[in-house]
Amino acid sequence: MSAEQPHVDLRSDTVTLPTAAMLERMQRAPLGDDGREGDPTVRELEARGAALTGKAAALFVPSGTMGNLLAMLVHAERGKDVFADSGAHLLNSELGSVVEIAGLVPTPMPGRRGAMDEAALEEAIRTSGQPGLIAMETTHNGAGGTVLPLAHMMRIHALGQANGFAVHLDGARLFNASVALDVSAARIAEHADSVMVCLSKGLSAPVGSLLCGSQAFIAKARALRKLVGGTMRQSGIVAAAGLVALETMIARLSEDHAAAKRLAAALSWLDPALADPDHVQTNILRIDVSASAREAAAWAEGVKRRGILVQASGPSQLRLVTHRHIDEAAVDRTIAAFAALGR
Repeated sequence: MSAEQPHVDLRSDTVTLPTAAMLERMQRAPLGDDGREGDPTVRELEARGAALTGKAAALFVPSGTMGNLLAMLVHAERGKDVFADSGAHLLNSELGSVVEIAGLVPTPMPGRRGAMDEAALEEAIRTSGQPGLIAMETTHNGAGGTVLPLAHMMRIHALGQANGFAVHLDGARLFNASVALDVSAARIAEHADSVMVCLSKGLSAPVGSLLCGSQAFIAKARALRKLVGGTMRQSGIVAAAGLVALETMIARLSEDHAAAKRLAAALSWLDPALADPDHVQTNILRIDVSASAREAAAWAEGVKRRGILVQASGPSQLRLVTHRHIDEAAVDRTIAAFAALGR
């Protein structure tokens, strides 16, 4: 790799940098103390987020993890069950929030490509006796950016309503799902009582997420946000970037999806065991290296020496995430790096 050529960073879409329009809006944003009388730019962002998700209200929080935590704290009492797909981000990367802070009992459900087995969930609810929370995730990170079918989400929501369980949607990449399904984000979010969306992934805002739900739900979440240290002050500075993200960055997510599909097709051509292009729906690509002579960490180190940054997930998987900094040239460099390493 030449000194003039930067790395192609496919570790996550969180590496995206704010756009020039975001930086300009940040400079002129009206500000206030969001922990006191309120910040006008934050309030504008919250109203916009609520409208896009079809919910009555929204709350700006520093991270998606905090948004999911607040949903658990509002929806479920300590000691209750939280049901989610076994590969869900909530039960893997956020387990400390689930157990240590929210005090809930994690109950992983079997599923296929991020969608919980509905019969297994119904039986688990029947035997639970501890109505708490059902959590869905779309797009589903662990399943390679898959999108939950709307009919499945509708049935899960109905199952929760019939059994006294609130349903929360981890929609960190909700707008990727919206673009992939060609439906509004609200059309997806209507199948959950609350939804969290991230602004700092493919939408390219520097920081922040939105938790959306009913007026009563958000009022409780706002009070609990202070409890967990999430109240910010002149947070309109970063909320301004979030507004630009929602206004200008959603439609272009299709470009990221196309880049991921192109990568998958090329890697499958190099070795069909590496990737299945038919499984790539959005901007996340899971590479299976179990049939090769190298473990995932060795693959990651090998392509890094060729200027490509990817994330090893366990001994046999790599995760590649496309975003607005991954153009056609970056895709070509990535394909070339994997081809060279595979020889």
